[in-house]
Amino acid sequence: MDNITDVFFDLDHTLWDFDKNSSLAFKRVFANHRLDIALEEFLRFYEPINLEYWKAYREERVSKQELRRGRLVDTFRKLKREYDIEVIDTLAEAYITELPGDNYLLKGAHEILDYLFPKYNLHIITNGFTQVQHVKMKNSGIGKYFKTITTSEAVGVKKPNPLVFKTALDSADAIPENSIMIGDSFEADILGAKAVKMHTIFYNYRNEKPPGTFSVANSLLDIKKFL
Repeated sequence: MDNITDVFFDLDHTLWDFDKNSSLAFKRVFANHRLDIALEEFLRFYEPINLEYWKAYREERVSKQELRRGRLVDTFRKLKREYDIEVIDTLAEAYITELPGDNYLLKGAHEILDYLFPKYNLHIITNGFTQVQHVKMKNSGIGKYFKTITTSEAVGVKKPNPLVFKTALDSADAIPENSIMIGDSFEADILGAKAVKMHTIFYNYRNEKPPGTFSVANSLLDIKKFL
């Protein structure tokens, strides 16, 4: 990959430790709203439900509001809890507010960014919501590494839609042949970037077995094998 000039990263589950930060956010939300709910039990149901809602959101099957409401409603239903929609909306908004309160990064994040920063132009492409993603990057101290941040919300469609990647490339003044996408979602990040002829590295955050022949990093520091 000697021709690479621009490296594009996903944010959540790739650099930013979404699972840990999300858990801490819910802990504060439950305490602030005096909800007697066991956090570990809640997360056991919430995390797979949340992933399914994000998949539906990427595929335009649910709206932003339906994602924020539905993942809570469905999780509480599993716990045999029922709340009015006004309470659900209050909890959903409180969670979004609390989410950037902690900003743990995945192991090796700072080290790999320090390694890449002098050699490449670094960028972010994320399906996360614009306001929250910018706060995450600022509070976690990694905003300084990146020249551009492209959010699906700003583009109007979500990864893996090619328009997201084309918009990011245009914003970075980069071309696909000299660009590489690194992300944890095989569908959204890898197949999406491949569709516009970018190089890719699949960050195997969940220890999956990707189909076909793709460059795979099982840790962030594995990226050094390719760049």
